[in-house]
Amino acid sequence: MPPGLPASDLAHLLPEIVLTIGALAMLVTDVLAPARRALLTGVALAVLMATLGAVVRDLHAEASIAGGLLAVDGFATFFKVIFLVVALLTVLMSHRYLAVERVSAGEYHFLILCATLGMMVMAAATDLISAFIGLETMAVSFYILTGYIKPNPRSNEAAVKYFLLGAFSLAIMLYGMSLLYGVSGTTHLLAMAPVFAGQAHDPRLLLAVVLIVAGLGFKIAAAPFHMWAPDVYEGAPTPITAFLSVGSKAASFAMLLRIFGQGLPALVTDWALLFEVLAIVTMTVGNVAAMTQSNIKRMLAYSSIAHAGYVLIGVVAGTTRGVSAALFYLAAYALMQLGAFAVVILLRRADAIGDELKDLSGLSGRQPLAAFAMLLFLLSLGGTPPTAGFMGKFRLFAAAIDSGHVALAVIGVLNSVLSLYYYLRIVMFMYQRGEVVGAEPRFTPLLASVVAVAAVGTLVLGVYPTVLIDAADASARALGAGATVAGPR
Repeated sequence: MPPGLPASDLAHLLPEIVLTIGALAMLVTDVLAPARRALLTGVALAVLMATLGAVVRDLHAEASIAGGLLAVDGFATFFKVIFLVVALLTVLMSHRYLAVERVSAGEYHFLILCATLGMMVMAAATDLISAFIGLETMAVSFYILTGYIKPNPRSNEAAVKYFLLGAFSLAIMLYGMSLLYGVSGTTHLLAMAPVFAGQAHDPRLLLAVVLIVAGLGFKIAAAPFHMWAPDVYEGAPTPITAFLSVGSKAASFAMLLRIFGQGLPALVTDWALLFEVLAIVTMTVGNVAAMTQSNIKRMLAYSSIAHAGYVLIGVVAGTTRGVSAALFYLAAYALMQLGAFAVVILLRRADAIGDELKDLSGLSGRQPLAAFAMLLFLLSLGGTPPTAGFMGKFRLFAAAIDSGHVALAVIGVLNSVLSLYYYLRIVMFMYQRGEVVGAEPRFTPLLASVVAVAAVGTLVLGVYPTVLIDAADASARALGAGATVAGPR
């Protein structure tokens, strides 16, 4: 980053500055009051709220800052709001979980703030270098958070697997980026786009596309790069599993859309076909594998893989409408996925892990509000009206049909129907199995607020999605996605 940034750049960087200072303040607070879990949670919430306020303050700004490394536009702002809301809900649902696990809250919240900072940089990055820095900031934080419960062997195993496979996928992606730099002579996405316009059939570019798709495919857990997700989701602390499945996926899609929408529009025919194959394979593999799972976190992991396939439909469409549908779906998915994991956290007690299907037995009798909320989230994940999941899938499939990818839309609909099998299987355990003897799961105020926000958001976006649709449309236009149209087939 060039020295002596102008004051206007510093003003636009205020959200990142606030978040960085807040993360450092978290470490100081942890040293001064290491046992004050409520205080540490409050500091984390205050930092995230202040950062969100700084983002909203710059809501309609359009600028290129930090020497062209970052963009301040509607696309970046849309994702920053998602990341901060997801981080807020993760911190809220973590308070009870950390108390049960009896682990330190200071470093935990510090790493959540650092991961959020990395995501924000990824969404705003218009240069391969800044995108890489943001990706690594996020990834390293998640490597540590995955293995945060040190006495738990599953958590340690998940962290090691995630780190090794993540490093390998990063090396593949970096090689692809180096090829882009070698051909274009620049790492800036908007500067390399016109250079590639006359070299669409250069084999080096085709290899670069394949390598970058493979690297980002790992981050979004797209098949066949998904093998890490079930083990990592199962072994990681449950709030981190929720944060990882939502935040990391959304940030990786933001980076993917930036690179391919702004840097590689000339190669749209090649990468759209590649993403179409990935979407079909990812949806099918995720849903089929989820049908055989008895662990809720593994089931939701495979479900998350399938949802990555749905979002890829919007990328394949390659139109402003397709990108808008993908953004809408990512926001809706964040609410329903976080809500489902919040219910799983409710089942965690000192004498029970609470992540097996049998742990949900009789939940409707023991905690009817939690069972109803879980039913709502599962129906939304399956794409049932009148929920946000239905509206999101409807917009994705409509965008695919509008761009000429009718077969892809049909495969998406069939996969949605298939997914209802394992979602309704969870419902059967909650409502039809005998009640389990044991302590009744109890909501804490913070955990109840997460479930309430997620449930209300899931319903409101299904019944009245106009506000989010307008925001997603504006964000897609800011990205300039219309230039990447592959054309109907």
